[in-house]
Amino acid sequence: MKTRNGISRRTFLGSAAAAVAVARGVSLKAAPEAAMRATAAPADRQPPARILTLYLAKPIPTWPRPDFQPQDDIRRIRPVLEGFQARPELAVNFFGHELLRVPDDLGRVQPALQEADGLVVFNLTSTVMNMIEPLSDTGLPLVLFSQPYSGHDWAEGPALRAKGGLVEVVASSDFADLETPLRVLAARHRLRQSRVLCIRPETEHTESSRALEAKFGAPIRFLPYSRLQSLFAAGDRQAAHSDAAKFLSAALKVVEPKPAEVEDAFRLYRAVEKLLAEENANAVTIDCLGGFRRGELAAYPCVAWSKLNDRGLHGVCEADLETTFTQMLFGYYCGKPGFVSDPVIDTRTNTVIHAHCVSATRLDGPRGLAAPYIVRSHMEDNKGVSMQVNMRVGQTITLAKLADANTLLVSAGRIIATPDLPRGCRTKVTTQVRDAAKMLENYSSGLHRVLFYGDHLRAAHQMGHLLGLKVVEET
Repeated sequence: MKTRNGISRRTFLGSAAAAVAVARGVSLKAAPEAAMRATAAPADRQPPARILTLYLAKPIPTWPRPDFQPQDDIRRIRPVLEGFQARPELAVNFFGHELLRVPDDLGRVQPALQEADGLVVFNLTSTVMNMIEPLSDTGLPLVLFSQPYSGHDWAEGPALRAKGGLVEVVASSDFADLETPLRVLAARHRLRQSRVLCIRPETEHTESSRALEAKFGAPIRFLPYSRLQSLFAAGDRQAAHSDAAKFLSAALKVVEPKPAEVEDAFRLYRAVEKLLAEENANAVTIDCLGGFRRGELAAYPCVAWSKLNDRGLHGVCEADLETTFTQMLFGYYCGKPGFVSDPVIDTRTNTVIHAHCVSATRLDGPRGLAAPYIVRSHMEDNKGVSMQVNMRVGQTITLAKLADANTLLVSAGRIIATPDLPRGCRTKVTTQVRDAAKMLENYSSGLHRVLFYGDHLRAAHQMGHLLGLKVVEET
């Protein structure tokens, strides 16, 4: 990829006795929490984002005071950045640490700009926009941290964005407020290292798929069903039998599926794993409904997607590329899997019900505890295997959806119930929202939304600034 002025970027492309006993409606004991935690393993490890760190101070200060010594602030800032870098979940590496006094000093950092995934800039004095603006013009995402009394260059952030700059301003007395934009920079970096597989009847790029590639830097490869069919047929049946037994023994209950159907679900999971490895990919989406209906899929991928998402990889329904990129972007940001949902709006109760037959269980992230689940069939045709996952009531959530490569839809809510009704998809949560009528009135961009644990609304707006997205709050 290249920036607007041609600066190059590095690209990196870097997981049975119980089954025999299972019958319709049999209840099984859940696995101990410690054992469930032990099975989780972070996947998709990649090099950290390289963040070029610069300190700007004009030669003769006015703000913060005439006798200001920039090195005093730098000595305070460096340990904070070292603390961020020591946290592996943030996945950032700071380098450079140059003090720039005049625009001519920018020449010293040109080689470093070619290796940077983003910039963190500290305006230590006033009147340094003559250096901030050229840095913004490189096309790199730039975080400007402005302490109180350091000057007023923060006021130019909107103007820089209006020119196309990828600029986020953090105006704060607390350096800890850098964490959110640092997570966004790391998420952007990991997206650019990713590789997406899409299996559907149409194996040619579209205008929208090309736009996603260009915006986020993750190549999309379209594959025929035959690749997955071959891997499924050649799979290890005994291994799938063992996987199914562990899966069933950890369930709260098994309702519809027969043991053979569960084994087929795990044969498909192992086939998908092998396909991802062969293609050096970390995300996959399939036209699952059509593929299963046409006989091109031997099993629904609902269980496979749940297992991949629990590990920090990405399995997404229905060959929906915008939703896949949404799940990757927010998943990399917060370290948690998304729940792709079909929303159901109830304006009378000011709620939105989110329902689907695919859900991760480790909704707090790969190292978190697994939520309880019931083994079910796929609701719409009562075939195959899916999961009814009991999410956490009281949990604050964020919904997101890339409507296209340049527009991000977001909203927030709180889970108030997990309906157990014979209607709608297997996993369901009811969320209290700010204004369900507003969502209904302005709804657009297809059915899917992606639900994540946590309040990430502010982060969404920072994603907008640092990735060049229009952010629209839906409720």
